[in-house]
Amino acid sequence: MLKNTQTRAFHVMAKPSGSVCNLNCSYCFYLEKEVYYQQHNIMSDNVLETYVRSYIESTYPEDEVAFTWQGGEPALAGLAFYKKAVSLQQKYGAGRKISNSFQTNGILLNDAWCQFFSDNDFLIGLSLEGPAAIHDKYRLTKSGKPTHHRVMRALALLQKYKVKYNVLTCVNRHSAQYPLEIYHFLRDAGVEFIQFIPVVERLADDDALQAGLKLHAPGGDGSRVTPWTVLPADYGHFLISVFEEWRKRDVGSIFVMNIEWAFARFINAPGAVCHHQPTCGRSVIVEHNGDIYACDHYVYPQHRLGNIMGATLAEMIDSAGQVKFGTDKYNSLPRQCRQCRVLQACQGGCPKHRFMRSKEGEPGLNYLCEGFQLYFNHLPRWLKAMTDLIASGRPASDIMHADLIHINSASKK
Repeated sequence: MLKNTQTRAFHVMAKPSGSVCNLNCSYCFYLEKEVYYQQHNIMSDNVLETYVRSYIESTYPEDEVAFTWQGGEPALAGLAFYKKAVSLQQKYGAGRKISNSFQTNGILLNDAWCQFFSDNDFLIGLSLEGPAAIHDKYRLTKSGKPTHHRVMRALALLQKYKVKYNVLTCVNRHSAQYPLEIYHFLRDAGVEFIQFIPVVERLADDDALQAGLKLHAPGGDGSRVTPWTVLPADYGHFLISVFEEWRKRDVGSIFVMNIEWAFARFINAPGAVCHHQPTCGRSVIVEHNGDIYACDHYVYPQHRLGNIMGATLAEMIDSAGQVKFGTDKYNSLPRQCRQCRVLQACQGGCPKHRFMRSKEGEPGLNYLCEGFQLYFNHLPRWLKAMTDLIASGRPASDIMHADLIHINSASKK
């Protein structure tokens, strides 16, 4: 029996089927992790039970235990796997607040899956890039066939069974040219919660190639980005276009997480995503065999913390190496970032993307810096206006019905 060691709030993302997927998305960074696990198996009953128990035991009683299931494609583990997981959560939860989220490409979802999600209050993250012409450019089956129509069927099923869901939309070099087409498509499809994820990958250097990888591991400077990597300024303009459309007609009815996170940072409230927090290291990965890694983007041997069968989650997360991994995010910020007017909002971004050099030649500048500058410099006057509206007892959605000058004037009376 592993000892019961608790630690402050943290999060685990489980990959019960590892990197195995039924799609072959060109820009996926996780598919190639198969080089580290030559024999992929679904997470065993023993590993699953140990994981569920350790996760619950490593959190304080007042903290929610948020289980997140990802891949690869987590549905490949089968519906029976998740029924067993829920049963184990009930066994070890002892009345604790427990939640489940499940990130999927939607291809395998059917009535049985969606009924289960509805019955057990799962939150589903569905990958959908927008209209078919945009979605099907990169999100194809192993045989190269389009998937958009199958994902839309999954979306309809989630809506039919009233499953809680959000849509995860990757922004690549191609799709970044169509912000309003994507946003309008998702809105018209009835999607209320949207998250835009920038696609940033580098081509493998010699060391990565020798390890059997096609993509560059985090760390180091420069290197060529992949052809599908979004251009920094394009990402910033994409988010601004979405924001402008949202603030004119959808405040209060559509929730774009990139805006929610920025608002949280603006008012210094909880809720911002990890890459816009000053430090990280509290979100780890459990692979199908129980291996624990520092982060979803750092599943490499040098960032393996141990295995769930031999140590508690709390012990691994609080280890000296993982603590340093988290604080390095702040400690390694170049001077350009520390003096930046949008540091409060940006916080340097994800460490994986910090492979550029600053104007002074220091390492650690985020590849997306130009985009973040555009976006976070555009927002403050509008975030301030919404904050003032709320402070005066009015809904933030009133920003859609009056110009900014009138709103600011009214909020100061």
